[in-house]
Amino acid sequence: MKSVFIAVFICLLCTGSAALAQQDDLFGTVKVAETHKGWIIGANGNFDIPAADMAKEFGLSSRIGPSVLYKTKANWMFGVKADFIFGAQVHPDSFMINLKDKYGEFITESGARVTIPTNERGYMIGLQAGKIVNTSKRSKDNGVLFMTTVGFIQHKIQINNPDGVPALNTTYQKGYDRLTNGLFIEESIEYSYFAKSGLLNFHIGPDVMLASTQDRRDYLFDVMRPDTKQRLDVLFGIRGGWYFCIFKRKSEDILF
Repeated sequence: MKSVFIAVFICLLCTGSAALAQQDDLFGTVKVAETHKGWIIGANGNFDIPAADMAKEFGLSSRIGPSVLYKTKANWMFGVKADFIFGAQVHPDSFMINLKDKYGEFITESGARVTIPTNERGYMIGLQAGKIVNTSKRSKDNGVLFMTTVGFIQHKIQINNPDGVPALNTTYQKGYDRLTNGLFIEESIEYSYFAKSGLLNFHIGPDVMLASTQDRRDYLFDVMRPDTKQRLDVLFGIRGGWYFCIFKRKSEDILF
């Protein structure tokens, strides 16, 4: 009986709220902000899971970087972005296998056995175009953002050699670092929100990046051959960021 009473109470509360909302619409107390246009500076970040050929060399990674966009009154967005790629998991099967001893370590000039730290490093630069599909009755700026980015990607294995292993000096590292680059396309579906105060502006959602790339080193020392095959690099990620808006200000609200 108690649960039935609670259910009825919730239904009445919802009905009353809906009636009040309709009354506000009728008497003109609901304010709907007009769509804004202007420049948007973004600070963005990604958490990525690699797939295809990229997963053969790297593990989980992250990206951070800026973007500059222009938003139209029709909620179209155009601009450019740059992402810097960071990762700590590097695991090609044959990576520097010719330099490692039976313990998987490296020998310095003094005969000491050391470990060589490696990381994933790279960057992406691209042109962006997309549209916000409005989902909010109170703000025409807010909704689901469909964004496409095309551009250039480059990544490699960063080899840190603080102990001075001779076979890994700056020149020889180029034969091991797997420098790879090519063209990419990225698709994202994000929720985009612009606050009336202008302070709380953000976007977040899933994205996927596909790139056609190739190793650019003439010769790989550890496998004793060049790598000329065409690669497919894929990243599945969650993307989010903060917007700093420079919108042209006219009347702030339209009353209905």
